[in-house]
Amino acid sequence: MPVRPTTTPVLLAAATLLAAGTLTACGGGSGDDPDTVKVSFKQSTDNQIRVMDTYLADIKKQFEKEHPGKKVELVPIKAPDSEYYTKLQQMLRSPKTAPDLVYEDTFLINSDITSGYLKPLDPYLDKWQDWDQFIDTAKTAAKADDGKTYGVPDGTDTRGLWYSKAIFKKAGLPASWQPKDWDEVLDAARTIKKKVPGVTPLNVYTGKPAGEAASMQGFQMLAYGTGTDPLYDPKSKKWVTGSEGFKDSLSFVETVYKEKLGPDVSDALDPNFATRVRGELLPKDKLGINLDGSWLPQDWGKGAGHEWPEWSDKLGLAPMPTQHGEAPGKVSMSGGWTWAVPAKAGNPDLAFDFIKTMQTKANAKKWYIANSGIAVRKDVAADPSYIKAQPGLKFFTDLVATTHYRPAYPAYPKVSTAIQEAMESVTTGDASVEKAASGYDEEVSAATDGAVTKK
Repeated sequence: MPVRPTTTPVLLAAATLLAAGTLTACGGGSGDDPDTVKVSFKQSTDNQIRVMDTYLADIKKQFEKEHPGKKVELVPIKAPDSEYYTKLQQMLRSPKTAPDLVYEDTFLINSDITSGYLKPLDPYLDKWQDWDQFIDTAKTAAKADDGKTYGVPDGTDTRGLWYSKAIFKKAGLPASWQPKDWDEVLDAARTIKKKVPGVTPLNVYTGKPAGEAASMQGFQMLAYGTGTDPLYDPKSKKWVTGSEGFKDSLSFVETVYKEKLGPDVSDALDPNFATRVRGELLPKDKLGINLDGSWLPQDWGKGAGHEWPEWSDKLGLAPMPTQHGEAPGKVSMSGGWTWAVPAKAGNPDLAFDFIKTMQTKANAKKWYIANSGIAVRKDVAADPSYIKAQPGLKFFTDLVATTHYRPAYPAYPKVSTAIQEAMESVTTGDASVEKAASGYDEEVSAATDGAVTKK
């Protein structure tokens, strides 16, 4: 699932209070009623986006029909990503507040596993025939260092470049644009700035307000194009510091904002900016190039809130190139979310039964399409009706072959925050690339107790 900040700073406190109120209304922990499974999930802060709510309401009906006498209580947490993670961890600490099933981002799951918040699912998975249909890379996203699996993935995602065909035409750029390296991306943005005034040439998410969107959609889409293992060295099992690739990636971000190729800094550092990109800038031809994820069309479908049926005719797609066109020539990052059972869940068996209902081939396919997600079930990925269900799905599914996954170790959330801070400092011009990179190195060294290696 994407990382999508969807609320303004003024609303953060209100969103947190609303989430807290929702949890209080839950009426205690999951063990209160042995016949009720409590399912907690992230509800979009954009009131017009109810993809997850609609899907889970349908699964609830199916489950209750298939399991007479059993009930499903949906417990939405309406909050931006960082607030959701905080609230979720608060819930998981006590049997009084822990639900039976929780929606866990793959980047955070290992941290929660290390904290003892989640239950290993291997005894259930060993008896579940459908588990064999899940691709190996998706399975490993929820596997811990102890070799046990703590979550069932409900899809993945990939990332690339979305561009406005109308703006490209005005700028004299090719309709079937496929940049070969970073310079070609920046040159296209410079051409747009010169020939199409009044639009934003290029969007690269940046800074702490954007959270994981900055780290993953922005920085790591650059860093993984500079060489292998730019953040974490699996051989030495240490985090990488002092690399030229890190500095080069920061330089790209600095160039975007220093040359005013990107959005105004105040807009870029608005946590609600991603909502504007999807709901306003792209549909209204106000943004030339957008480095973003495969999930965007979920906001543009029928009844989705920002209906835009023409998007596939108006937008072009291109892979993000490597820095100098090095093999394989393109970069993507993948993440996704999993369904996990809290260690303090009162009804874990019932919770896994709910997972099985969600993850039948038919229901999984329905979710991938509704959420503009990438299939992690082999039988769905091979289904022609899945590939044809939505324009762009084949493009983003094909990127899985060359995609990268974040180093999902317990220290990663702190490393990600350090990336966001470094990006923000070069975006605002408060620090040079050298100084920002040095600050990152210091923070990562502190966060990992010195478990770093230089490249």
